[in-house]
Amino acid sequence: MASGSPSRRRDFRLLLFGQTTAQLGTQVSGVAVPLLAVVTLGASPLQLGLVTAAGTVAFALIGLPAGAWIDRWPRRPVLVAADLARAALLATIPLAALLGRLTITQLVVVSLLAGVARVFFDVGYQSYLPAVADRTGLLAGNSAMETVRACGQVAGPGVGGWAVALLGAANVVLVQAVTFALSAASLLAIRAREPAPPAARPGRLAAEIGEGLAFVARNRLLRATAITSAAGNLAFAIASAVNVVFMVRTLGLTPAAIGLVLAAGSVAALAGAALTPRLARRAGSARIIWLSLAVTGPAAMLTPLSGPGRPVLLLVLGTAAGELGQIVYAITNVSLRQRLCPERMLGRVNATMRVLMMGLFPVGALLGGALGQAAGTRPVLWLAAAVIALSPLPVHAALRGVRDVEDLPAWTRP
Repeated sequence: MASGSPSRRRDFRLLLFGQTTAQLGTQVSGVAVPLLAVVTLGASPLQLGLVTAAGTVAFALIGLPAGAWIDRWPRRPVLVAADLARAALLATIPLAALLGRLTITQLVVVSLLAGVARVFFDVGYQSYLPAVADRTGLLAGNSAMETVRACGQVAGPGVGGWAVALLGAANVVLVQAVTFALSAASLLAIRAREPAPPAARPGRLAAEIGEGLAFVARNRLLRATAITSAAGNLAFAIASAVNVVFMVRTLGLTPAAIGLVLAAGSVAALAGAALTPRLARRAGSARIIWLSLAVTGPAAMLTPLSGPGRPVLLLVLGTAAGELGQIVYAITNVSLRQRLCPERMLGRVNATMRVLMMGLFPVGALLGGALGQAAGTRPVLWLAAAVIALSPLPVHAALRGVRDVEDLPAWTRP
């Protein structure tokens, strides 16, 4: 079997299936939950910002110890437990709606607890992938994973928008609960054995966390990618607090139309994921990391320029370009980190990077909600677009003159 073809492996295909299913459900409910808050519960921009922030604040609160724990534990059981927890939590939303007891407070609490489970899953998933796709096949493995997951992203928003129109937003959230359960089942079917985690010494948690932080802090390349990724996530969080409000109340879009707009972005993500290996060969596996953002970032300016009627096409174009650039950046950046990081520290380094990237997300969501409440949605989208356009500068500075990963200087390697 070719090491560069992880999709030939049964265990990798199971992981792929589980994540495709979960991603479809995530995209369906990603339309349903904001619409549930805005249309059904009448949420203000600030309240929607609270719901969004609650889903990511766990990265700042427990992200670093989660990485150290994941380096101590077998990773597959952590992934299974995270999927099952999210399935159970999300199932409470349609139940509360059925009983007429659903509130913004419940959406915030469910988002918060599901965010805790997401922390363990996201850190564990990036650390578990090398067990089912060897390190020489990581770029192909990440590309295949994102390509198939993007298929769910293509179908999910459109299905979600129509399903909300037909069934109601609360009922659609049940779809995501079911898909998380299916993801857990696919993980349980994997046969590959992970390397045994090193024995943990009592009282060493703080030192292990510090080791992961120090590894990232000393590495100029990891520092740069953390800053770029944090800036992109901050901009996305700021925009996410007002996006649905902007589309519903300013552009006058229906739930089905919103689903189609998001689906257009997902089509671009699908194309970007499939093309990433080819783009990396053409532009260079290191250069493409910053180039993908530098080329597509300015298109974010199209979103605040959009309006009702034909100008809504600017929103579609801006969304599609942004998704294309972000998916290429994400695949190449994560593949680089997985390839260069020592196995024994992969959980802690991934956790450190996720905390640095996601720690600003709740801040951005609350900032975007507050600014949207005070100044309106369009100025908030202009602010987010400016941050996105500037975000590739740190990575460009760190990788200036480097074409391929193999050309990186010795200090970047473990």
